[in-house]
Amino acid sequence: MVFSIAVDGNSDVYVADANGGMPRRLTTTPGIDTSPSFSPDGRQIVFESDRSGTQQVYVMNSDGSGQRRLSFGGGSNSSPVWSPDGERIAFARWTGANINIGIMNASGGDEKILTNGWQDEAPTWSPDSEWVMFQRTLQGSGIGSLQMVSTAGGEPKAVATPQAAADPSWSGVVQ
Repeated sequence: MVFSIAVDGNSDVYVADANGGMPRRLTTTPGIDTSPSFSPDGRQIVFESDRSGTQQVYVMNSDGSGQRRLSFGGGSNSSPVWSPDGERIAFARWTGANINIGIMNASGGDEKILTNGWQDEAPTWSPDSEWVMFQRTLQGSGIGSLQMVSTAGGEPKAVATPQAAADPSWSGVVQ
């Protein structure tokens, strides 16, 4: 499993066996390293870090080696999550007061912003890697709803929930 731990104001990414044991620290750069996500094959980890001055998307090998920045499209980039097919990474981009959902290829290029909302965040992938679900909060409402958008683009579609909803997570099971 992969997670972050904050010690004396510095958050780093750690790994540990799911059955316990001492966590092993993978990042050591001063700053905030959080939101890690394993690639589907377990060989890489994508995470967010402010080591460059703003939150950006980084990737590293699962042993902590080869750390490099992936996002360069402007603003702050956070909440990275790997697609089930291993080809792309979804993320949230903060520019000014707006937060939008974007995707990039796993090597960091070909960034594409998929939404144009006020606060679109917390991306999660459909099992077939063709849709991204996210939480949308309308300006001034404070109420979250779930939306999904095709990776090909287009208008997001509302996901029916009985009341306000937040923090989606799509199952890895294809039915």
